This record gives sequence, C-alpha cells and structure tokens, in this order.
Amino acid sequence: MQNSLKNFLSYIASEKGLAKNTIEAYERDLQAFMQHLKISRIDALSKVTEKDIINFLATLQQKMQASSSICRAFVAIKVFFRFLRREKELLSDVTFHLDSPKLWQLIPEVLTINEVETLLKTPNPESAIGARDQAILEVLYATGIRVSELCSLNLHDVDEKQIRVIGKGRKERLVPIAKAANLAIDHYLLHHRKESKEKNPPLFLSQKGKRIDRMTIWSRVKYYGKKGGIEKNISPHTLRHSFATHLLENGADLRIIQEMLGHADIGTTERYTHLSGKHIRDAFTLHHPRG
Repeated sequence: MQNSLKNFLSYIASEKGLAKNTIEAYERDLQAFMQHLKISRIDALSKVTEKDIINFLATLQQKMQASSSICRAFVAIKVFFRFLRREKELLSDVTFHLDSPKLWQLIPEVLTINEVETLLKTPNPESAIGARDQAILEVLYATGIRVSELCSLNLHDVDEKQIRVIGKGRKERLVPIAKAANLAIDHYLLHHRKESKEKNPPLFLSQKGKRIDRMTIWSRVKYYGKKGGIEKNISPHTLRHSFATHLLENGADLRIIQEMLGHADIGTTERYTHLSGKHIRDAFTLHHPRG
C-alpha cells in the first residue's frame, strides 16, 4: 500500500503540478487513512469498502476535526482511488458512488438486525432502570424518532398503534409504533413507575423523577452497546439510522420513511439512508419493465 501511495504522490507532484503544501496535506491525510486501515486489519487497497472510508471520516469527526479538514481528507482519498483505477492497480473505484461530504452528512454506524436484537435484550426488565431503558431502546428503534423527540414524549402521546411526536419547528406528526415497543412501555409503566399527580406526565423519567434528558439516554445507549459486546461506536442516532436503513432495505417507500423521520425534504432522507448508486441501479433493474 505504501508503494501505491508513493507512486500517487510522485504523480500529483510531477504531472499535476500541485503546490508543495497541498501535496504534504494529501500525504498526511492518506497516511492517516492507511493507519486506519492497518488498525482495521485491512492489508490491501483492493479490500477497502465504502464503509471503511465512511468509518475513517467518522473517526475524524469524532476527533472534532473541522469539516474543511474532513472534506480535504475525503478529496485526497477520492483522487487516490481514481488514480489507482486509472493505473489499473484496482479493477474498480470504491469511491465512485460516494458524494462529497458537503452534500452528505457523516453518518453513524448502522447496526445489523442481529445487533439490534442483542442491544434490545441487554437491559434487565426486572429492575426499574432496566425496564425504562429497554422501553427507550425499543421506542428509538421502532419509530426512528430523534432522541430530543423521545425526551419530550408525554404519557398520553402514546397509544396502541402510534405515538404523537413534536419535531423540529414544533411540527406534529404521528408515527406507527411496533407491538414490542408498546409492550416494553406497558411493562415499565405498570411495574416500575409510580403514579403521577400530573394529568399528562413525562413518559420517561430520570432516577430523580424528572423528565429524562438527552445525555442520560446517550450514556445508557453507550452502556448497553458495550455490555452487549457490540464493537461499533453507537449512539441514539444509530438506532434512528438503523431504523431507516432497515426499512429501506426491506422495500419501504422512501416517501414513507421521510414522513416517519420528520424530514421536510426528501433529499435529506436520501442522504440519511445513504442511498448509493448501487442501491439505485439494483432497484431499477429489479422494478423497471425495461431494466
């Protein structure tokens, strides 16, 4: 891999005539990428996938690097793989269907269905905190709502078939809720919640009896991910993304997903669910009469 990088740097210096500072920046970004591949035990550039590149960029984001630095790193990787394809070192360009970070948001890990099931089974429903947390995880995955929307849920916002969500811009929407999530909520309320004098109290409470906050949910999701042996770096946002991705992969209409997620623009949903060119081509081939 280092030989390929050396050849690339020689190419951009001699044939592209890039400035010295630009070449040095490309080298730093690509060396960091190579180190990421080494840590991920990827020993050949031909084995690199779209997900590996996204994971690397997400790592830069977690290190609080500026968006401009992340964009520059992505451009360096894209130009590098384009060079490798042109030089026939690789049969295909893995970055071909990846858009610029200016057009797509760095997305969190997506859990497999098995990983979701593991996560949902990790809390102990016999304890008050475990019952609450299991209900929270079930609702996040069953509905795809934002963690801020979950925190604002009140008792009467939930019925047997749907929940009433107040989203961005105070816009209200109704989202279907799975039976498993409803059962988890019922268990939490019946066995581990004291009756409230409020007419419409918060649905989920902290240990101090106050409305639960975003940081508590964030830390609990992290805790159960680690406890369940899930190696991915997950957060409440991961469950929202997994919800949308699993629906998409199982044939749900993008417009329906858009409505459930509360996106004003369908373009946001397309970026959110990470629609690659391959997904689009496969859908065309499968469904178009002349595909």
